[in-house]
Amino acid sequence: MTGGMTRVEEHRDQSIDVVIPVCRPDERLLLILKRLRSQSRPVGKIYIIHTKSGDFPASAETLEDVVVKHIEPEEFDHGGTRDMGLRLSGAGIVVFMTQDAVPADRELIQRLVRPLLEQEDVGVSYARQLPAENCSPAERYTRRFNYPGESRVKGKEDIGELGIKTFFCSDVCAAYRREIYDKMGGFTKKTIFNEDMVMAAHMVRAGYKVAYAADARVIHSHNYTGIQQFRRNFDLAVSQADHPEVFAGIRSEDEGIRMVKQTALYLLKSKRAHLIPALVCQSGCKYAGYRLGLCYRKLPPWVIRKCTGNKLYWLKS
Repeated sequence: MTGGMTRVEEHRDQSIDVVIPVCRPDERLLLILKRLRSQSRPVGKIYIIHTKSGDFPASAETLEDVVVKHIEPEEFDHGGTRDMGLRLSGAGIVVFMTQDAVPADRELIQRLVRPLLEQEDVGVSYARQLPAENCSPAERYTRRFNYPGESRVKGKEDIGELGIKTFFCSDVCAAYRREIYDKMGGFTKKTIFNEDMVMAAHMVRAGYKVAYAADARVIHSHNYTGIQQFRRNFDLAVSQADHPEVFAGIRSEDEGIRMVKQTALYLLKSKRAHLIPALVCQSGCKYAGYRLGLCYRKLPPWVIRKCTGNKLYWLKS
């Protein structure tokens, strides 16, 4: 492995496949497939791992370059299911996406994989997430906070400056170099959440890099309720508690507090001060869920089931 901006050897496998886990997909899935199939840099196969629950668009299974694998709900796992998709593919670069991340243009794949092709120690490259039209003002700013307009390559040397943000990565849309992914042992096969950040952290600690490709863009945002935020952050903290080798000694709360302060300032400056109480409420839900998740081992099972957003996870052995 070498550092610096060195061109990756031409003999490396530069083939690209896409893996998309789905469950009860809406009309956006067909739009995603349409846009992926018209990229300026073509992809080989698109593997859809469908968790059986509700309807699935039959037309997706008729597309020549789309492979659909159906699994039972109890088989789904954030890490294990994505690894299953990667094992179906033989490509040297595998792009993971979610069923609600819509490519913003025809250049998504080209720009997303560019860091992997230009710098041989980059193990993963993730895309910028743009807010959807129906996105709330606070969530719109959150997208900007977490996904700024400037690209960056992060490594071990950045931990002092960036803290936990060094490991930030999102499988909403991320491209992995298979060779490095395999060296890291792949995603944790049983994980409640956060498989992307855990993998990115392992790569960084092993001396590899994580690239943020700001010019590779997908449209993806949520308007979560307070309860949804509570459960999401409970599961996030469970994943951190389960991986002390990654997260021990690196505080997450400071970054969260900074985001809340900057979002409140943004709302104030944009004459939306009336939205600040809702921001404070949602932030309280996030923090409460996060703190409970960190100490989940001390909680009785019935409390965990009330707090989690992924009840099936807790039924697995």
